Amino acid sequence: MSATADHAETSLAERLGFQSGQVVQEIGYDDDVDMELREAIEQTIGDDGELVDEDYDDVADAVVLWFRDDDGDLTDALVDAIAYIEEGGPILLLTPKTGRDGYVEPSEISDAATTAGLTASKSVSVGKDWSGSRLATPKAAKSGKR
Repeated sequence: MSATADHAETSLAERLGFQSGQVVQEIGYDDDVDMELREAIEQTIGDDGELVDEDYDDVADAVVLWFRDDDGDLTDALVDAIAYIEEGGPILLLTPKTGRDGYVEPSEISDAATTAGLTASKSVSVGKDWSGSRLATPKAAKSGKR
């Protein structure tokens, strides 16, 4: 029972890897995003508690990328997101769930992540309409960057 209680006390944002004090850049925001997830991330990162947008001119600790099928090329979006984060920082890729407008095939996510030099975790439900994949730069690739 304590494992269930501990799990309930951990917010979704914390389970996704967000931590207090992080600068989290958000890309692809639109009026269809999951506001509860955004608020959970903002509460977890604390301080001023706001996600920074695409115009942020410094390096972020993590990126939240909302991506829909008609948003263009996923590989390009991931490569762009890598440029916004600290070396080795995570990207949380959020895509609409199966049957929702803008759904992205899991194979497309996997292919785009691999092409961009990222490794993907399994997809997790992050809300009623969105699934998330936590993407990271492999350790071997990190040492060769910059």
